[in-house]
Amino acid sequence: MADRKILLIGTAAAVGVLAGGALFLTQQRAGDPYAQCTGSAVAGGMDSFGTEFTLTRDDGQRVTSAEVFNQPTLLYFGYTFCPDVCPLDSARNAEVAAIMEDRGETLQTVFVTVDPRRDTPEVLADYTDMFSDDMIGLTGSEQEIAAVNQGWRNYYKANDEDDQEYYLVDHMTNTYLVMPGGHTVDYFPRDALPGDMADSVGCFLDAT
Repeated sequence: MADRKILLIGTAAAVGVLAGGALFLTQQRAGDPYAQCTGSAVAGGMDSFGTEFTLTRDDGQRVTSAEVFNQPTLLYFGYTFCPDVCPLDSARNAEVAAIMEDRGETLQTVFVTVDPRRDTPEVLADYTDMFSDDMIGLTGSEQEIAAVNQGWRNYYKANDEDDQEYYLVDHMTNTYLVMPGGHTVDYFPRDALPGDMADSVGCFLDAT
């Protein structure tokens, strides 16, 4: 009988701890307007992504991060000489923006190069225009591009040891959702589908 009482007390205590933990998590998430939309869990949270910057837009103008992120944005890091991944991802991101436009929502797309040596503003303009008239291309100095990539934890490496002209660049392929003011709220892997991305973006826009 004593053992039964101990078991019941232990079970009740465990339930209490679980209930308390659930309440604590609910209270913690209650202050987050995007809690129901976030699909990504990363160390440090999404607030750890991003940085202020000044880069060169594909029309040759110098722009700040505040000027770029003046509306909801899909942000992607790639390069124009990329043979396969970057064109596919850029086309998908442009499709997501088109879906949102059909739904009456505004979503811009931004392409930041990881290959500033070859990706001049003119090269970026020709490249982004293949996917959307509204896609923004950004480049800068080697140091500026390195700082921006570091801000979004984006790994990249040019394989140019043997060829300084036709080299490839290793890089990550996440697409980030950045809200006005430069607040990164989520990211999408390269296998994310346009419709699913649009639904997720819509959730964030509705919660804003």
